[in-house]
Amino acid sequence: DVQLQASGGGLVQAGGSLRLSCKASGFTFDEYAVGWFRQAPGKEHEGVSCTSAADGNTYYADSVKGRFTISSDSAKNTVCLQMNSLKPEDTAVYYCAAKERGSSEWKYWGQGTLVTVLQ
Repeated sequence: DVQLQASGGGLVQAGGSLRLSCKASGFTFDEYAVGWFRQAPGKEHEGVSCTSAADGNTYYADSVKGRFTISSDSAKNTVCLQMNSLKPEDTAVYYCAAKERGSSEWKYWGQGTLVTVLQ
């Protein structure tokens, strides 16, 4: 079974940093793209960042460019999201997800991890 385990959320002051991790199992890491999404109360689900381990391509939403960095470790089947200069508007439940390379469907989802950024 494909499983994604997200961790690393917490409470932080504005300007602070957090590092989220997504541990994947049950699939060949290099054959998938892994991404981070978030949903804040009352807001739409938003794609934050994603990466393809096979080719190293990355994507960032405009709202996080220059502040967040996604990285992958194929040996550990882990994708991390380093979040710096956090803002209150980054407060959300963050989810990691995986899709097969070439597919448009984010088929597999992990449980969310809550990030709360205080003023």
